[in-house]
Amino acid sequence: MVVRGILKGLARAPSLGRIGEKAQLSAFAPAPSVDLSPHSDLAVRQSVLDEFEQAGFAWLWSTDAKGRLSYVSPGASPDAAALVGKTLTSVIETDPENPDERSGRPLTFQLSAHSRITDLIVRFTGAACDDLRWWALSGQPHILPDGAFAGYRGIARDVTSEYRRKREDSRAAEFDSLTGLFNRHRMTRRMDAVLAAYRPIGRCCGVMMLDLDRFKQVNDTMGHPAGDELLRQVADRLRTVLGDRGEIGRLGGDEFQILLPNLDDRGQMGDLAAKLIQMVSQPYAIDGKRAVIGASLGIAVAPHDGDTREALIASADLALYAAKNGGRGQFRFFSSDLQDEALQRSVLNNDLRDALAKDELELHYQPVVRLDDNAVIGFEALMRWNHPERGAIPPSVFIPIAEESNLIVPLGDWALRQACMDALQWPENVRVGVNISPVQFANPGFITTVTDLLEQSGLKPQRLELELTENVFMRDTDLVDEAFSALKSLGVRLTLDDFGRGYSSLRYLQSASFDKLKVDRSFVATCAAEDQNSAKIISAIIVLADALGMETTIEGVEAFDQLEIVRELGARHVQGHIFANAMPMSEVNRRMESGDLKIEPNGPSRHRIERRAVFRRVGVIHEDHRYEAVMRDLSRVGARIDGLLGVPVGTNLIVDLGGGQLAVSLVTRSKGPMIGVEFETPLISDGSGGLCTRHRLSPQMMAMASAAASGDGPKGRQQFMEVAVRGSRDHG
Repeated sequence: MVVRGILKGLARAPSLGRIGEKAQLSAFAPAPSVDLSPHSDLAVRQSVLDEFEQAGFAWLWSTDAKGRLSYVSPGASPDAAALVGKTLTSVIETDPENPDERSGRPLTFQLSAHSRITDLIVRFTGAACDDLRWWALSGQPHILPDGAFAGYRGIARDVTSEYRRKREDSRAAEFDSLTGLFNRHRMTRRMDAVLAAYRPIGRCCGVMMLDLDRFKQVNDTMGHPAGDELLRQVADRLRTVLGDRGEIGRLGGDEFQILLPNLDDRGQMGDLAAKLIQMVSQPYAIDGKRAVIGASLGIAVAPHDGDTREALIASADLALYAAKNGGRGQFRFFSSDLQDEALQRSVLNNDLRDALAKDELELHYQPVVRLDDNAVIGFEALMRWNHPERGAIPPSVFIPIAEESNLIVPLGDWALRQACMDALQWPENVRVGVNISPVQFANPGFITTVTDLLEQSGLKPQRLELELTENVFMRDTDLVDEAFSALKSLGVRLTLDDFGRGYSSLRYLQSASFDKLKVDRSFVATCAAEDQNSAKIISAIIVLADALGMETTIEGVEAFDQLEIVRELGARHVQGHIFANAMPMSEVNRRMESGDLKIEPNGPSRHRIERRAVFRRVGVIHEDHRYEAVMRDLSRVGARIDGLLGVPVGTNLIVDLGGGQLAVSLVTRSKGPMIGVEFETPLISDGSGGLCTRHRLSPQMMAMASAAASGDGPKGRQQFMEVAVRGSRDHG
């Protein structure tokens, strides 16, 4: 009998655990002859063992050499007898959530190595799912006299109650009770551990800081229980998008942190950030109501943006701040100029207040053209600010500043008033479109302002088009519906701007009576490319608008190939550089006086990838020499660089864009001191309209590269001549 073998083994086994001599399990093989008289030692031990098993404090188990259970105490399970013959690993498994398990070695490895096992917490998989049980398993290999392995002998005890308490305590210490995500404590420990492990070997680690936009509105209008439910749904969406690529934590309130170990590809990070923002920004169903929020996200990467947790989080926070100030609903990579940008924003905010008070702002107007006869049917009013010291400041810079400080309300009121007064000077059939900020639209006095301006100016309501984006829906649904109803009763026209850029536009068309859809310019920018579906999307939007009785305007048409495509797709109205840029009111009046209300298209035959005009000092590395030059313009695929003379076409160069960004390039044009280069790997968006490289060299690698190119090592002959470059003020 197996139990008799156990008794023999107990007589000579070393101590195992706190059961003491009563559960010594070194060998279970029966002896050739055993005295089992009622008063023999072995009989007494067997009696004690039987009583021990019946008491239920613990139970015995054994396996053969192949890992199959050969004995299980009856008290182990109601179907203990049925377990015999099954492999041990088929009825138990280690718990990955065990807060005390730090060995890092799986059970299968320990068994195959014939290692001794002591109080290993395992989950008994033979139990029903609603009756999970955990055992503390101990055992040691049974080795025959000839050295052969004969299986395991061991004991186990039920620790379900105490283990559940310990696991719950551990979860409370490391997990957010509301969302189930990691909490701040856990994320702090994980980031410290990852950075400490990666620092010596130079591996990268990304961190994202994510804030919810307009979450406070949900809390205020729908109540805190609804806000809690919203946070739970946000957490579920973040898990779905991230998968196993990183770890997510809720730091408190509506602030989340994402850790991305061993990732430095900013292209992948940007794609992931865009998907996270897209998913979070889709509507939520809460208690039968619809809630819509947004998200902003900042990204930093160690060691480039900081090699300690504190420095890395500070960089990610600064990037998040820049993303929120850049208009929200976007991501931003950290860059060293963000500190200066934050200071400049504060200065510009004060300057903008002065500019509004001193009437230093003006409106420029871009025509909307009817394709049938190239006649101008309307103008879009675009705000311009010519700073007395800084020059022209684009709306993409000062509008977010105005929204952050709530200066957007008086600024928007001024634009509405000025546009209405200017439009009075135009023919009756020409309309004016004015962009309305979501902050301005949400202002309780907005409807009254529009009503008063129409009465004061005398402009017919149907000549005023209010251009709105999806962001106006990011508030209480009832209030939005009331505002739309009031505006329609006034007779003004409503336009949904940037249609297709958002994520739930069709839902808005159900609840709002728009007169026009303006197709987002991003589709036009790629509609002529063979590998894009943009043309099909434009066609679908035009058909949709026609079915709903709405007009359609295609924005951003710059070249004839784009114009012909949108014309073939059925577009009737177009707005873009191919007809005219935005022009001051004086130019509009000049055209009106000459009766020139038709504009012939004039532009390039084919659309080229957008190049950004810059004046930025860069380094150019050729072999083991570093040259200083000036970059004049930049696109995803190349740049124009001035300052190097005698560079042949076909030369391989490395352009140092700063901050560890090195772009391997090929010279495709060379004329005097000007060269055109094509990048081996296209640049990617930095989340704020700029461009950056996918990867960066660490500060240590950059120092080594700089030393090699500056003369610390052997050098060859300098092949090109540096020449002085004159131009605009260096913004680099």
